[in-house]
Amino acid sequence: MFRSLSDYNYRVWFGGAIVSNVGTWMQRTAQDWIVLTQLTRNDAVAVGVVMALQLGPQLLLVPWTGLVADRVDRRKLLMVTQGVMGILGLALGLIVLSGRAQLWQVYIFALLLGITSAFDAPARQSFVSNLVSDSNLSNAVALNSASFNAARMIGPALAGVLIAVVGSGWVFLINAISFGAVLFSLTRMRQENLRVPKRSKGGPGQLLDGFRYVSKRPDIVIVLVVIAIIGTFGLNFQIFTSTMTTGTFHLDSTAFGLLSSVLAVGSVAGALLSARRERPRLRLVFASSALFGLSCLLAAFSPTYLTFALCLVLLGFAAQTLMTTANGAVQMTTAPEFRGRVMALYMAIFMGGTPIGAPIVGLVANTLGPRWAIGVAAVAGFAAALIGLLWMIRHQHLRLNVQVHGSPHFIVTHDGDTRSLDVLETPRPASAEREKLVDDVLEDEVTEKR
Repeated sequence: MFRSLSDYNYRVWFGGAIVSNVGTWMQRTAQDWIVLTQLTRNDAVAVGVVMALQLGPQLLLVPWTGLVADRVDRRKLLMVTQGVMGILGLALGLIVLSGRAQLWQVYIFALLLGITSAFDAPARQSFVSNLVSDSNLSNAVALNSASFNAARMIGPALAGVLIAVVGSGWVFLINAISFGAVLFSLTRMRQENLRVPKRSKGGPGQLLDGFRYVSKRPDIVIVLVVIAIIGTFGLNFQIFTSTMTTGTFHLDSTAFGLLSSVLAVGSVAGALLSARRERPRLRLVFASSALFGLSCLLAAFSPTYLTFALCLVLLGFAAQTLMTTANGAVQMTTAPEFRGRVMALYMAIFMGGTPIGAPIVGLVANTLGPRWAIGVAAVAGFAAALIGLLWMIRHQHLRLNVQVHGSPHFIVTHDGDTRSLDVLETPRPASAEREKLVDDVLEDEVTEKR
């Protein structure tokens, strides 16, 4: 599960990242809280606008951000982007502490942070391949997700307490300081051990090469479709938790921070289980989409704060399994010289859908109530799972038929290979043998066959 930590450079990166991630989650919590309770009167649309401004640039700048990640030294690029984000956090914290913060100022800082993050995200995602071997890449991606979500357990809860005790401004300042941990880790790496990726060739047309590459990979396209649906309408957790806390359960900032931490418990579990798998599989992406939809449905009908929090554990598990598996599948099967551009496109679709979905979900929460907003996420999860199933039927030739021949059988057909699984016949195969047989028949080859 933790095999990537045996590499010194990845170990240093992992330690710096988890400190910075705690600060990032603290700032996210404080930012949503001041917009919702101090700068507006529980306006979920305003929270959605902040999210849109912060995430929208990833969608608009994707042709350039991915190319930059493929063409320049990613370590140096990360030093620049992380430093700029630290300065932005410091400036916003000082404005909030002055007592003169206004909503339009938060909008401007969200936009500047979004532009910086647009260049940071593909470089940070693809930088993992510079730290570990190809055999450990999927494991390192999963551990990155575990680090990010372990920070989510600590950051929001700590932010909720600090907001109540000393105010939101200090939370932004702490986040600014936390970026120093990442900068320190980048300076302490053994540069001679960094893997140098194959660089893309310069010349005209290189901005579009990433799009052409993806268009020829249907396995990557279907992952991007699933991520687009759920990323746009499903992954609006800040809106769900903040509006349910204030509008439905009528609780304070501490309760709001705890919900984010509870959500992270399931997310860490999903990430660590993903780290145990040798390689990601597309069918797990589709199955976790269905589980995401089910968990959102249960959360929407939760009668109390406690039951809602318990549903968030399942929701976090499903969402993180989906995101980690999708990320690993795309990174492991992408040619190294295109990895930056493909990951930029992946992050643009994953994060860039929020500018469209967040204001819509916020409007639903304002007009119909928070439970209906979560219902939108449930529909998104089920829709993504259905599209994935149809794709497997068409491209992987998946067939499931039930026929009666004295005793019922399941006839499983996959790529022309048909096998019979006895349902009632005795003696039955051992559980492990049955599971292996199904895995063999339904094996989802995500690597490109050439």
